[in-house]
Amino acid sequence: MNIIILGAGRVGESVAESLVSEQNDITVIDHDPARLRLLEERLDLRGVVGNGIQPSVLREAGAQDADMVIACAAADESNLVVCKVAHDVFNVPTTIARLRSPEFVTGDELLGKNGFAVDHVICPEESVMRYIHQLISYPEALQVVEFSQKRACLIVVRASAGGALVGRTIGEFRDRLPHAEMRVVALYRLDTEMETTAETRILPGDEVFVLADVRKIRLVLAAIHNIDKPVQRVMIAGGGKVGLRLARSLIGQCEVKIIERDRKRCEYLASQLPSSILVLQGDGADEDLLHEENVGDMDLFLSLTSDDEDNIMSAMLAKRMGARRVMSLINRRAYADMMEGSTIDIAISPAQTVIGELLAHLRRGDVAAVHSLRRGAAEALEGIARGDVTTSKLVGRRIEEIKLPKGARIGAIVRGEGAKGEVLMPHHDLVIETDDHIIVFIPNKRMVREVEKLFQVGATFFG
Repeated sequence: MNIIILGAGRVGESVAESLVSEQNDITVIDHDPARLRLLEERLDLRGVVGNGIQPSVLREAGAQDADMVIACAAADESNLVVCKVAHDVFNVPTTIARLRSPEFVTGDELLGKNGFAVDHVICPEESVMRYIHQLISYPEALQVVEFSQKRACLIVVRASAGGALVGRTIGEFRDRLPHAEMRVVALYRLDTEMETTAETRILPGDEVFVLADVRKIRLVLAAIHNIDKPVQRVMIAGGGKVGLRLARSLIGQCEVKIIERDRKRCEYLASQLPSSILVLQGDGADEDLLHEENVGDMDLFLSLTSDDEDNIMSAMLAKRMGARRVMSLINRRAYADMMEGSTIDIAISPAQTVIGELLAHLRRGDVAAVHSLRRGAAEALEGIARGDVTTSKLVGRRIEEIKLPKGARIGAIVRGEGAKGEVLMPHHDLVIETDDHIIVFIPNKRMVREVEKLFQVGATFFG
């Protein structure tokens, strides 16, 4: 696809990096020539210097031949105008805007074709907040992603010594949880993918990827990882957009303290939040302050400032001082990779949390959802089986007849709508029906195109 990205900031850069790896033709527009030059040297893309809201700049970027425009500039108004110009002047088929304001949501009339012509809205701050909420709901997990209107979940959990099924094989796992609709779709040991056969043994420290009916998640988690007590006390270092959104969302759910360095921002936070949330002026890496505020009693410490180094230092300090679990917002991919497996329990990448939302619009075939896994190296894709036995490569075929690339595997099938829908495990003789939602784990993004083809309906496909 020909894709134009407005803005070479952290989100734009991460989006470009992810999309370039999928052999898309990427052009990035930014007013900073030095930043573009660095991107061009590191990635296979083209940079255009200028203001993206100007038609002449969009024309130079190739908007007349573009399949998609992704507006990731810092200002909402720039992103709105770029989408409008791209649609009205250049007839770009798909426009996506990064919008921080909660007043703009996908589907609003104001964003329709007669308005700003924004097809889809992405908001990294909102995505990060939802991501953290899932981890608060399931404190044992490293990642939780939802499929098919929250009826199925993929959970990533690190096996811990003492877990009921740790030290046992995947076959024993299934035998001992016969009433849990679940399947182990991937297993990583020391960052190396292991086979997931019935004889594969789960060892302490293994990273286990399990697809399950959402109603059985806690049962599965308990079998792999000792159950953690619920998160009740939370400390947030950084009262920016993400910190404020998260604090608001936790009102009535947890005891929350926010540490913010800027005095004026503290005053604003105090005016926006109830008195039950304590706002403190100070440095999240100040050992004395953390000690005074009993960081060692915290169930969760989150470092959410705009500075990666500060976030890393404050999270590591909080962990050393006894915080039960720590998470750090890390924008730079190299830093996030370095922190993997360190004293920081989870490194959160704002860009990676929205990549899946973008990928769902890029995938060919009838794709309902995409989630980026393992920092973009792997992917979980939910596609819908359409057509019939003559036009589909899926409908009317048994699981064992579906030709997936080596290593890719079907994790679950969701059949039916609403409360009547059921989550089915992919037994070899299960026959795919029209409108089934099929969730596929893809260990390597190079396999994506081959998987996408399965969900494309052909006029004359006969197998």
